[in-house]
Amino acid sequence: MILDLFIIAWSFSTSYFIVHRFEFSTILRGYFFIYTGLYVAIAAIVMYAMRIHTGLIRYSSTRDMLRIFGSAFASSLIYACVAYIWVVPRLRADEFTLNLTLLVNFSVSSTILILLRAAVKSIFFYITNYSNTQKSAVVIYGSDNNAILIKQALENSAKANFSVIGFVDDNTDKINKEISGVMIYNFNKLSNLKKKYKVEKLIIVNNHLDEAEKKIALEECLALGIQVLTVPPADQWIYGKLNLSQIKDLKIEDLLQRKPIKIDTTSISRDIYGKRVLVTGAAGSIGSEIVKQVLHYNPAMVILCDQAESPLHEMQLEVEEKFPDIVTKIFIGDIRNYQRMYKLFSDFYPEVVYHAAAYKHVPMMEENPAEAVRTNVLGTKHIADLSIEFGTKKFVMVSTDKAVNPSNIMGTTKRIAEIYIQSLKNSTVNITSDTHFITTRFGNVLGSNGSVIPRFQAQIQKGGPITVTHPEITRYFMTIPEAVQLVLEAGTMGTGGEIFIFDMGEPVKITDLAIKMIKIAGLQPDKDIKIVYTGLRPGEKLYEELLNQGEHTLPTHHEKIKISKVIVYPYQDVIEDITELLELNDQNCEEALVNKMKEIVPEFISKNSEFEKLDTKRDIVAQE
Repeated sequence: MILDLFIIAWSFSTSYFIVHRFEFSTILRGYFFIYTGLYVAIAAIVMYAMRIHTGLIRYSSTRDMLRIFGSAFASSLIYACVAYIWVVPRLRADEFTLNLTLLVNFSVSSTILILLRAAVKSIFFYITNYSNTQKSAVVIYGSDNNAILIKQALENSAKANFSVIGFVDDNTDKINKEISGVMIYNFNKLSNLKKKYKVEKLIIVNNHLDEAEKKIALEECLALGIQVLTVPPADQWIYGKLNLSQIKDLKIEDLLQRKPIKIDTTSISRDIYGKRVLVTGAAGSIGSEIVKQVLHYNPAMVILCDQAESPLHEMQLEVEEKFPDIVTKIFIGDIRNYQRMYKLFSDFYPEVVYHAAAYKHVPMMEENPAEAVRTNVLGTKHIADLSIEFGTKKFVMVSTDKAVNPSNIMGTTKRIAEIYIQSLKNSTVNITSDTHFITTRFGNVLGSNGSVIPRFQAQIQKGGPITVTHPEITRYFMTIPEAVQLVLEAGTMGTGGEIFIFDMGEPVKITDLAIKMIKIAGLQPDKDIKIVYTGLRPGEKLYEELLNQGEHTLPTHHEKIKISKVIVYPYQDVIEDITELLELNDQNCEEALVNKMKEIVPEFISKNSEFEKLDTKRDIVAQE
């Protein structure tokens, strides 16, 4: 306030001298001090009333500049009124010179006050952003309003360890222009910016990551060794301000995800709206996402069934908070326990069942085949049989690509479950109920519990090494939300007995995935983080498939969903095989159990497993 008043007093004095052509003897014999003192007093009252002195200079904005203009104009206007009413009549002042002095003073004072703030702000940001060599040089992708807000948020944060070099864009109309004091560069010049300014990071708004052009840009950043950070769009900032905790490393999921899937929400709503829906495995990666998406279609009730107490409790809290108006029931139970599942069905009579409960980890199930059979075969049989008994309209089973030409216990148990589910379509046990049994088959989902991505992330955080089983191993990947969207969509298509296969895109080499994740973390493969090959695990194969031998597909109305035309086995033959399988399971004889699995699923050839010897024996018998 004192500094502003000093500037105003100097400005008025200088303006007065200019108008009077610096004739100091005449000026000092007149009423110069009265005119100046009166103007400063009026300006002080106006500026105090408009709270000009309360703004922090380093955060000055256009609005603050306009307020300064307003205060200078108001001071001049009030002074003119006082001058005409009191000064001119009493002191016989010259109106013309007084008006001219006010006009010159308005221009000089407002300009200097604004320049002062601009200079202080520039010096402050230079000191904080450029003088500190420890700050990371960053560029911001894009030059829209979101990008400008990010720059302002970073500059206004004392804790932000970033120095914004400029924006990068591919819009030719904006390139080489300036916004908010920094240049907009062509994205193609990113390598030059890295050399010239030592750019270390690129910041991007993460709601744009589904655009193909941006993915290409991100791939180029990784190739240049530039770390990519993401921030949410401005409407998701906490209390309207960007919190530094919201600036996160790019996720590998962002690079692997494809264009958003379009689904027929009308058909899904018709299937789910007002229905009682049961989700088994509701606390798991897929099951929990099914619950969340189903709740958006206003079912009459959703029953969340799982045996994992703590995750189910967390799921309950989240559902009750986000969907308070929809009835949800928590049911702790094991699908292997028939009596417990019978109580579930008799209490709630579910009309739609999404069966996601399963054991899924290949090496673990290879060592525990009995448990794999109990859960994936017997548990599925329990839920399917009860669906028929209690008149469930639709049963949708979540299967896996590991059920195709299986090389492990887990995949084989899922294939046997598929066979049983398919056999129920024309079985006599399903005549009265007419439950529609549908199977969905897809590959790995990104970020699911125990999947490769969380494991790689943990290994990178520990400083490595990243362990990959084989240099050539590949897998199909899909995000959890898009996988569940397709599960719901497929559920609306099925009339019973179909296996729906999802378009998983191109398979991803796991080594490439590891390299990208290392680069995303801002590190260099084999330099900062080493990649170690450990050999294929029990039951693991190099390439996953989505179709068995002899299977072919038919298109559906959705481009990403196809129907697999598979051999359907008679129910009576299937139930006899499964009954024998379950009896062998109770006898705790693993070899006999696995041998029976190979009999039911002839394409099951063990790999990297102790059960390979059973295939050898079978080959010898066949040759004889």
